[in-house]
Amino acid sequence: MIPRRPLLRLALVVLVAAGLVAGVRALRPVPDTRETLYLFGTLVEVEIHGTPEAEARAAIADVGAHLQTIHRDWHAWRPGLLEDLNAAIAAGRPFTVDDALARVLRQGRDLSCASGGLFDPAIGALVEAWGFHADTPPEGDPPPAATIAALVARHPRMTDLRIDGNVVRSTNPAVQLDLGAYAKGAALDLAAADLRAAGVSDAVLNAGGGVQVIGQHGARPWRVAIRDPFQWGVVAALSLRPGEALHTSGNYERFLEAGGVRFSHILDPRKGQPVQGIVSVSVLDTNGARADAAATALGVAGAQDWPAVAAAMGVGAVLVISDDGTMRATPAMRARLEPVSGGFPGPIEVMPLPEGVSPPACPPDPAPAPAPAPTPSP
Repeated sequence: MIPRRPLLRLALVVLVAAGLVAGVRALRPVPDTRETLYLFGTLVEVEIHGTPEAEARAAIADVGAHLQTIHRDWHAWRPGLLEDLNAAIAAGRPFTVDDALARVLRQGRDLSCASGGLFDPAIGALVEAWGFHADTPPEGDPPPAATIAALVARHPRMTDLRIDGNVVRSTNPAVQLDLGAYAKGAALDLAAADLRAAGVSDAVLNAGGGVQVIGQHGARPWRVAIRDPFQWGVVAALSLRPGEALHTSGNYERFLEAGGVRFSHILDPRKGQPVQGIVSVSVLDTNGARADAAATALGVAGAQDWPAVAAAMGVGAVLVISDDGTMRATPAMRARLEPVSGGFPGPIEVMPLPEGVSPPACPPDPAPAPAPAPTPSP
């Protein structure tokens, strides 16, 4: 397996270097500032353009500290806020979280609802059963079918969560939260907001399959590439506009190999089994968490149903690659794809999204508790 992160970094660097050869160097009086952090089981790269180095490094340091806090608080399998919340849910108790986790849980619940449950961070017990909760690839045999069936039968869903202010409870004690399917997208959203607040106007953040940009790289856009899921290389490039995020989810990044069969880390919540048929989904959007979550949901939806799910989730620019090499893109994505190294690896079929698709109605949060009546004076 070729890890995704080095390729994405290579794609970014090579494509940026091509612009420098064309004469962009003259437009860069202030050198770019780059830092690499290790978070969420991958390397997170931050590159800032056009900001004096001292200011850029101070901004990156603040972003790094924020991301470290998020990594600790949102990690389902290490001591921290999310692990404590999971323990409380299993015990049937409410638990108070901080503002950031409350917001990301609301967002995850809404995205799960919009996907019809195909994206569902409540299936942490299934993730653990398959061994995909660790930073290292799992080994050994797949979990017994009876184990998976028992976990699926308990129907853990994000829509079981009730969030009242910062108090989180679940109507189903089988919910075990694992935010891995959208945590990187949500974290990059926050990191980009931090950089803007620090006065950074041009930057790119790259976190192993997810890229988010602020502004441009001088006189031109930030240009990134989508990995070829079958071999070392890329299938296409994109020039990202200010504020856009591109997230790719594929079955080649993390998997269990047993008996000559490769089992993807992307699980179908309805069956508890790894997805088949689709090997890569890339989603371009202005919200990183939504792009990240949709990339997972559309892979679970399958070759026939992903357009309807994309429409329900509100994402319009999608590239889907099937295990036979077929590439399908929405009109919005096809218009943005640029060939690299002599052309696309094959024809790209354009798949319009259906019209008039509305997301399912999500359960509302509880009404705020009424303020206590004032105590009468004696």
